[in-house]
Amino acid sequence: MTHEYSGTALQLYSTVKQEGILELSLADVPIPEPQEDEVVVRVEAAPINPSDLGLLFGPADMGTVQVSGTADHPVVTACIPPRLMPAVVGRVNQPMAVGNEGAGVVVKAGASTPAQALMGKTVALFGGAMYAQFRAINATQCLVLPEGTTPSEGASCFVNPLTVLGMVGTMRLEGHTALVHTAAASNLGQMLNKVCIQENIGLVNIVRRPEHLDLLKALGARHVCNSSAETFLEDLTAALVDTGATLAFDAIGGGQLAGQILTCMEMAANKGATGYNRYGSTIHKQVYIYGGLDRAPTAITRNFGMAWGIGGWLLTAFMRKIGPEAAQTLRERVAAEIKTTFASHYTRTVSLAEALQLDAVSVYSKQATGEKYLMNPNKGVE
Repeated sequence: MTHEYSGTALQLYSTVKQEGILELSLADVPIPEPQEDEVVVRVEAAPINPSDLGLLFGPADMGTVQVSGTADHPVVTACIPPRLMPAVVGRVNQPMAVGNEGAGVVVKAGASTPAQALMGKTVALFGGAMYAQFRAINATQCLVLPEGTTPSEGASCFVNPLTVLGMVGTMRLEGHTALVHTAAASNLGQMLNKVCIQENIGLVNIVRRPEHLDLLKALGARHVCNSSAETFLEDLTAALVDTGATLAFDAIGGGQLAGQILTCMEMAANKGATGYNRYGSTIHKQVYIYGGLDRAPTAITRNFGMAWGIGGWLLTAFMRKIGPEAAQTLRERVAAEIKTTFASHYTRTVSLAEALQLDAVSVYSKQATGEKYLMNPNKGVE
């Protein structure tokens, strides 16, 4: 590859085969030429977020993963259970580019003034297909990073930071005053703690391991509840009484946790009740599921009255709701605080080929707290 950035480059694709096999592979694709309003970014950092794994692996059984191919072009395959194939029938035999966000350096620019202004800049970008050595994208979708910010520092500018600000924004738009968050020791959860501490917002963190409790306490978190503890429901109710939280964001999705949160919210609301109401408390309690760490069905026991709701929450829908000007204000805040409030931490940086090795896949596919991987598509390339 020359510094004129011509020829071909690598792109990672995920394909669901008709016979029920998921395949991850690297393809040699032409390095793009920018349209008038576009730039071409040499991608040097792209995080592997939980939101990427749904497209990357689909409903494949990760216990069946196999790796073949060559060192430069490995191929990962896994079996998709027949009962789950209907969920992905729309993408059968269609190679899909993966990677929601990333960062890198603009190496080509179209003729328009906004595109030319980005030439040579280090930018963060959000728009899919980021697990590639080069990405053509409209100049308006780029966020110029502050001077001295590296691509690895700016790679996670969008999904996690904007989700955090979206959660706080949703809380305010819907009239709540405090939050509950599950899987709270994640990179996103740590950012949410920092924002809530800054803005004096009550936050109840739910984790499942003692070491995660210690991690958040060290960050200054006031309320951390361990869902594995025998006293979990009592601890959660006490934290809800103290904060008044009536809104929760659940990254787990499956199992009983969403229902348990609603139950404890009802118990907290009834602590101050002056009389009996057969329909339960009149305070609305809301849980938004925004992740799927547990693929089991969501199970609820309706013992929390009638003033409640469970729904899905997506960052893109929130950003559309608030409009482009407000969304840009949030992006600019993230860029300004990318080394502090919204700093991300990674346990390993891998190339495209390294990301398709069995040792790497077995780690990041588990979505475990403290095991966040960063992909550098141009790692080792001059």
